[in-house]
Amino acid sequence: MVKTACYRVAQFFHALTAQVSDEEVEQAIHILTPEAQALFGRQAIQDQRHALAVYRALQQGGYTNPHLLAAALLHDAGKAATRLAPYHRAIVVLLGRFAPRLLARLGQGRARWWNRPFVAHAQHPETGARWAQEADCSPLAVALIRRHEEEPTNSTTEEDQFRAALQAADSTN
Repeated sequence: MVKTACYRVAQFFHALTAQVSDEEVEQAIHILTPEAQALFGRQAIQDQRHALAVYRALQQGGYTNPHLLAAALLHDAGKAATRLAPYHRAIVVLLGRFAPRLLARLGQGRARWWNRPFVAHAQHPETGARWAQEADCSPLAVALIRRHEEEPTNSTTEEDQFRAALQAADSTN
């Protein structure tokens, strides 16, 4: 538990100081449609940094499927529906770790001033998938974005194998 807490504190400070270079972004987003590139650009810098780390982790793991790599770059794009302050993100992470039922309850219903960060977090996979579909991403990339936070299954379909790889890269970055 102490190790997890230290990791989350470090993650919080990395998010506060996140930077991405134009060169780094260009090397990754070439696989995206122009509309999807614009969607990537709408993400907060810390989400871009995270997406690039997930993308790179998948590549280093030997994954080359462009639909999986596109999902890596856009899996959190739905968070751009509401600009979340770093402290909102920290609260979401802490609730997810220590009070997941409360986080789920806070994320239900219509977004109001007091629960907007929780609703945005809860809805970001669906919002991101809808935006990715509108940006002409493949059906596989859209499905991976939509399902990237679902519980793992024992299924052996290609989509589920890719989803497991995306989740593993997401959780370590």
